[in-house]
Amino acid sequence: MLLSNKTAVITGCNKGIGRAILEEFSKNGANIFACVRKIDKNFESLIEKLKKENNNQIFPIEIDLSDEESVKSGAKKILTNETPIDILINNAGSISSSIFQMTSTSKFKELFDINFHSQVLLTQFIIKSMIKKKDGNIIFISSSSGIDGNEGRSAYVSTKAAIIGQAKVLSRELGKFNIKVNTIAPGLTNTDMMKNNTPEKTIEEIISKLSLKRFAEPKEIANVALFLSSELSDYITGQVIRVDGGM
Repeated sequence: MLLSNKTAVITGCNKGIGRAILEEFSKNGANIFACVRKIDKNFESLIEKLKKENNNQIFPIEIDLSDEESVKSGAKKILTNETPIDILINNAGSISSSIFQMTSTSKFKELFDINFHSQVLLTQFIIKSMIKKKDGNIIFISSSSGIDGNEGRSAYVSTKAAIIGQAKVLSRELGKFNIKVNTIAPGLTNTDMMKNNTPEKTIEEIISKLSLKRFAEPKEIANVALFLSSELSDYITGQVIRVDGGM
């Protein structure tokens, strides 16, 4: 197993890419602080199922990325456990679609709070553990749109581009502590967030232009996160890994 004896913090674990990362990391031996906005019975059932199947520890943590105090509280709960953190996956996020002229400054602020500022804050807390042990992997889940710029998603694209820039800076600042920082930029991925925010006609048009002629499954993004979190990628840092089927 690639992550035996490792401890990971993963945000947005209840669905989509985050849930796939939770499942793959659990299968590969990691103990996990699984962060979600609200812990419900379905999530508790998922955790119990994974713990039973994989014989690992999973600790549910409530973190609402739109609330700075919630981020601080969740981070403190993780660090109070005093378990050294090996991996941080900043995955959770939100999306909004509207052309630039119709996007309010309040919407920009809302998305930056969720997709960028809260991730920065959580990372500032978690890296304390990594710096202390002089080892770690931090992965930000951005988007291919943060590189290409998708029409009609100015606020979302701006936050995802900011994540990429921040990760590159962190890779330089934290390298001396043997902490690797990378970004995954998924393309069209089969998640509820994608399907609920992208017209079917647009999905069909994008797929027709992809080399692989299909969208990604969340597990395929999770596999890249697994690779970047393992010893197989020990000399990779400061990179943006596109997982987009040849967009």
